[in-house]
Amino acid sequence: MAAAKLRIALVQMAVGETKTKNVARAVQLIKEAVGGGAQLVALPECFNSPYGTNYFPEYAESIPGESTEPLGAAAKKFGVFVVGGSVPERDGDKLYNTCTVWGPQGNMIAKHRKVHLFDINVPGGITFRESDSLSAGNSFTTFDLPDCKVGVGICYDIRFPEMAQVYSEMGCKLLLYPGAFNMTTGPVHWELLQRGRAVDNQLYVGTISPARDVNANYIAWGHSTVVNPWGEVVATCEDDEAIVYADIDLAYVDKVRQMVPIRKQKRNDLYEVTAK
Repeated sequence: MAAAKLRIALVQMAVGETKTKNVARAVQLIKEAVGGGAQLVALPECFNSPYGTNYFPEYAESIPGESTEPLGAAAKKFGVFVVGGSVPERDGDKLYNTCTVWGPQGNMIAKHRKVHLFDINVPGGITFRESDSLSAGNSFTTFDLPDCKVGVGICYDIRFPEMAQVYSEMGCKLLLYPGAFNMTTGPVHWELLQRGRAVDNQLYVGTISPARDVNANYIAWGHSTVVNPWGEVVATCEDDEAIVYADIDLAYVDKVRQMVPIRKQKRNDLYEVTAK
């Protein structure tokens, strides 16, 4: 294939308690990212609200709605793809953690509801239960760029390698995970999981965190990152507000898959299963 490249921008934005200010800041940073040459701009998980089960019902809204429609308008104005991190979505009597994706014509081209809810208990570290207020999605979500299919997950979805493998088999060469890992799991698992998903499936992985706010009830790790199909970190940042740029080399995806051919191997070709 032609040596197509895609310049992406991961927006690690600071999120406060005023929804309108968060949305306005997101639009401002989308504009800045486009000025940096980005063709696709991705926002963090819960870009319009603080992260927490007590905040989800208060900030929840329908989709399209007051937080997501401005993303479509920005996508159209700047002629860019926008992956809208996530917002708490209200649909009937249920709430979801939902990512919207907007095309350069201003139309919503995909919507992903977080499939794997963040319910963990790390003694001495963190206890959190998204399921106390959120419902789980049940669908894989992809969208097409001119030269690349992209798969979408949200935060805890990255811990499930089967999901990434399905996306790879569907033809994705880039996976994007808006996420808000914390100060317990972030230092040990954030980069590790990204590199694992990238190596296992020989594709690019981008993760987009909110900036760290040490005064928040839930403190995000930050470190938004892009990993290439060889498992190398090609772009990252620390914990402050930042825009991370990376050039996705789609030909390199094909090169890695040719160098280390794993995709065409069949499990039954490799292992003999003996019933006992």
